[in-house]
Amino acid sequence: MVLSPLLLAVGVAVAVADGFPVFFRQMRVGQRGRDFRILKYRTMSVLPGAERGRFDAGTVRRVTALGRVLRRFKLDELPQLWNVLTGDMALVGPRPEVRKWVEAYPARWAFVHTVAPGMTDPAAIVFLDEEEVLARSPDPERTYAEEILPRKLALYEEYVRTRSFRGDLKLLGRTLVALTRSGAMK
Repeated sequence: MVLSPLLLAVGVAVAVADGFPVFFRQMRVGQRGRDFRILKYRTMSVLPGAERGRFDAGTVRRVTALGRVLRRFKLDELPQLWNVLTGDMALVGPRPEVRKWVEAYPARWAFVHTVAPGMTDPAAIVFLDEEEVLARSPDPERTYAEEILPRKLALYEEYVRTRSFRGDLKLLGRTLVALTRSGAMK
Protein backbone atom coordinates (compact mmCIF):
# COMPACT_ATOMS: atom_id res chain seq x y z
CA MET A 1 0.00 0.00 0.00
CA VAL A 2 2.79 2.41 0.93
CA LEU A 3 4.49 1.94 -2.44
CA SER A 4 1.26 2.12 -4.47
CA PRO A 5 1.77 5.76 -5.58
CA LEU A 6 5.32 4.98 -6.74
CA LEU A 7 4.21 1.80 -8.53
CA LEU A 8 1.42 3.69 -10.28
CA ALA A 9 3.70 6.60 -11.23
CA VAL A 10 6.33 4.30 -12.73
CA GLY A 11 3.68 2.30 -14.59
CA VAL A 12 2.18 5.46 -16.08
CA ALA A 13 5.66 6.75 -17.00
CA VAL A 14 6.45 3.53 -18.87
CA ALA A 15 3.12 3.64 -20.71
CA VAL A 16 3.56 7.28 -21.71
CA ALA A 17 7.26 7.10 -22.62
CA ASP A 18 7.47 3.64 -24.16
CA GLY A 19 3.93 2.44 -24.80
CA PHE A 20 2.50 -0.93 -24.02
CA PRO A 21 2.99 -3.45 -22.61
CA VAL A 22 3.99 -1.78 -19.35
CA PHE A 23 5.16 -5.02 -17.77
CA PHE A 24 7.75 -7.55 -18.82
CA ARG A 25 6.89 -11.11 -17.84
CA GLN A 26 9.29 -14.01 -18.07
CA MET A 27 9.39 -17.60 -16.87
CA ARG A 28 11.95 -18.17 -14.12
CA VAL A 29 12.81 -21.13 -11.94
CA GLY A 30 11.92 -20.84 -8.28
CA GLN A 31 11.91 -22.87 -5.10
CA ARG A 32 12.04 -26.65 -5.63
CA GLY A 33 12.66 -26.06 -9.35
CA ARG A 34 9.11 -24.83 -9.95
CA ASP A 35 8.58 -22.40 -12.83
CA PHE A 36 6.87 -19.09 -12.18
CA ARG A 37 6.33 -15.88 -14.13
CA ILE A 38 8.46 -13.00 -12.85
CA LEU A 39 7.11 -9.48 -13.27
CA LYS A 40 9.10 -6.32 -14.04
CA TYR A 41 8.46 -2.96 -15.61
CA ARG A 42 9.45 -3.10 -19.27
CA THR A 43 12.73 -1.25 -19.84
CA MET A 44 13.55 -2.42 -23.36
CA SER A 45 11.90 -2.34 -26.73
CA VAL A 46 9.79 -5.44 -27.25
CA LEU A 47 11.69 -8.52 -28.43
CA PRO A 48 9.68 -11.58 -29.44
CA GLY A 49 10.79 -14.60 -27.42
CA ALA A 50 12.18 -12.67 -24.43
CA GLU A 51 9.33 -13.80 -22.22
CA ARG A 52 10.41 -17.41 -22.83
CA GLY A 53 13.93 -16.75 -21.55
CA ARG A 54 15.77 -15.69 -24.69
CA PHE A 55 19.19 -14.50 -23.57
CA ASP A 56 20.24 -11.13 -24.87
CA ALA A 57 23.08 -10.37 -22.44
CA GLY A 58 25.03 -7.21 -22.90
CA THR A 59 22.60 -5.78 -25.42
CA VAL A 60 21.89 -2.30 -24.15
CA ARG A 61 20.87 -0.77 -27.48
CA ARG A 62 17.26 -1.91 -26.86
CA VAL A 63 17.09 -0.23 -23.45
CA THR A 64 14.84 2.82 -23.57
CA ALA A 65 15.79 6.20 -22.07
CA LEU A 66 13.32 5.71 -19.22
CA GLY A 67 14.48 2.11 -18.91
CA ARG A 68 18.05 3.25 -18.18
CA VAL A 69 16.81 5.32 -15.24
CA LEU A 70 14.56 2.54 -13.94
CA ARG A 71 17.41 0.02 -14.16
CA ARG A 72 19.94 2.32 -12.50
CA PHE A 73 17.79 2.51 -9.38
CA LYS A 74 16.32 -1.01 -9.84
CA LEU A 75 12.82 0.49 -10.00
CA ASP A 76 12.04 -1.91 -12.84
CA GLU A 77 12.08 -4.68 -10.21
CA LEU A 78 9.32 -3.19 -8.03
CA PRO A 79 6.53 -5.28 -9.63
CA GLN A 80 8.26 -8.32 -8.14
CA LEU A 81 6.59 -7.29 -4.90
CA TRP A 82 3.57 -8.99 -6.48
CA ASN A 83 5.69 -12.15 -6.85
CA VAL A 84 6.53 -11.82 -3.14
CA LEU A 85 2.85 -11.43 -2.20
CA THR A 86 1.86 -14.48 -4.26
CA GLY A 87 4.58 -16.58 -2.60
CA ASP A 88 6.74 -17.13 -5.69
CA MET A 89 9.54 -14.98 -4.27
CA ALA A 90 10.83 -13.50 -1.03
CA LEU A 91 12.34 -10.07 -0.42
CA VAL A 92 15.74 -11.71 0.13
CA GLY A 93 16.98 -14.89 -1.52
CA PRO A 94 18.96 -16.01 -4.56
CA ARG A 95 17.79 -14.24 -7.71
CA PRO A 96 15.63 -16.48 -9.92
CA GLU A 97 17.13 -17.55 -13.23
CA VAL A 98 15.75 -18.71 -16.57
CA ARG A 99 15.69 -22.48 -17.08
CA LYS A 100 18.50 -22.42 -19.66
CA TRP A 101 21.00 -21.34 -17.01
CA VAL A 102 19.57 -23.60 -14.33
CA GLU A 103 20.14 -26.55 -16.65
CA ALA A 104 23.78 -25.48 -17.10
CA TYR A 105 24.52 -26.22 -13.41
CA PRO A 106 21.70 -28.52 -12.23
CA ALA A 107 23.32 -29.89 -9.05
CA ARG A 108 24.27 -26.45 -7.79
CA TRP A 109 20.84 -25.01 -8.55
CA ALA A 110 19.14 -27.94 -6.81
CA PHE A 111 20.77 -26.78 -3.56
CA VAL A 112 20.00 -23.10 -4.25
CA HIS A 113 16.36 -23.96 -4.99
CA THR A 114 15.84 -25.28 -1.46
CA VAL A 115 14.90 -21.68 -0.59
CA ALA A 116 12.59 -19.17 -2.24
CA PRO A 117 14.19 -16.83 -4.78
CA GLY A 118 14.40 -13.20 -3.77
CA MET A 119 14.44 -9.65 -5.01
CA THR A 120 17.93 -9.14 -3.60
CA ASP A 121 20.85 -11.19 -2.33
CA PRO A 122 24.64 -10.82 -1.98
CA ALA A 123 25.19 -11.50 -5.70
CA ALA A 124 22.79 -8.70 -6.66
CA ILE A 125 25.03 -6.30 -4.74
CA VAL A 126 28.33 -7.71 -6.05
CA PHE A 127 27.05 -7.74 -9.64
CA LEU A 128 25.26 -4.40 -9.57
CA ASP A 129 27.21 -3.53 -12.73
CA GLU A 130 26.60 -6.86 -14.50
CA GLU A 131 24.93 -5.21 -17.48
CA GLU A 132 27.96 -3.00 -18.12
CA VAL A 133 30.37 -5.95 -17.75
CA LEU A 134 28.39 -7.96 -20.30
CA ALA A 135 28.13 -4.99 -22.67
CA ARG A 136 31.95 -4.72 -22.71
CA SER A 137 32.45 -8.43 -23.35
CA PRO A 138 33.20 -9.67 -26.89
CA ASP A 139 31.04 -12.74 -26.09
CA PRO A 140 28.46 -11.79 -23.43
CA GLU A 141 26.79 -15.19 -23.30
CA ARG A 142 30.09 -16.97 -22.71
CA THR A 143 31.13 -14.39 -20.10
CA TYR A 144 27.86 -14.95 -18.28
CA ALA A 145 28.02 -18.75 -18.48
CA GLU A 146 31.68 -19.19 -17.57
CA GLU A 147 32.51 -16.23 -15.33
CA ILE A 148 29.50 -14.47 -13.84
CA LEU A 149 27.05 -17.31 -13.24
CA PRO A 150 29.54 -19.58 -11.42
CA ARG A 151 30.47 -16.68 -9.12
CA LYS A 152 26.80 -15.89 -8.52
CA LEU A 153 26.10 -19.53 -7.72
CA ALA A 154 28.90 -19.54 -5.14
CA LEU A 155 27.31 -16.48 -3.49
CA TYR A 156 23.85 -18.08 -3.65
CA GLU A 157 25.14 -21.29 -2.07
CA GLU A 158 26.84 -19.34 0.71
CA TYR A 159 23.63 -17.41 1.31
CA VAL A 160 21.60 -20.64 1.57
CA ARG A 161 24.12 -22.16 4.02
CA THR A 162 24.24 -19.11 6.31
CA ARG A 163 20.91 -17.33 5.90
CA SER A 164 19.14 -15.83 8.87
CA PHE A 165 16.47 -13.22 9.55
CA ARG A 166 19.09 -10.80 10.87
CA GLY A 167 21.29 -11.46 7.83
CA ASP A 168 18.34 -10.79 5.51
CA LEU A 169 17.68 -7.45 7.22
CA LYS A 170 21.34 -6.52 6.74
CA LEU A 171 21.15 -7.50 3.06
CA LEU A 172 18.10 -5.28 2.56
CA GLY A 173 20.04 -2.39 4.11
CA ARG A 174 23.17 -3.11 2.04
CA THR A 175 21.03 -3.23 -1.10
CA LEU A 176 19.52 0.20 -0.40
CA VAL A 177 22.98 1.67 0.27
CA ALA A 178 24.41 0.08 -2.91
CA LEU A 179 21.53 1.37 -5.03
CA THR A 180 21.87 4.86 -3.58
CA ARG A 181 25.61 4.91 -4.25
CA SER A 182 25.23 3.42 -7.72
CA GLY A 183 22.58 5.96 -8.70
CA ALA A 184 24.64 8.85 -7.37
CA MET A 185 27.72 7.72 -9.32
CA LYS A 186 25.98 7.78 -12.70
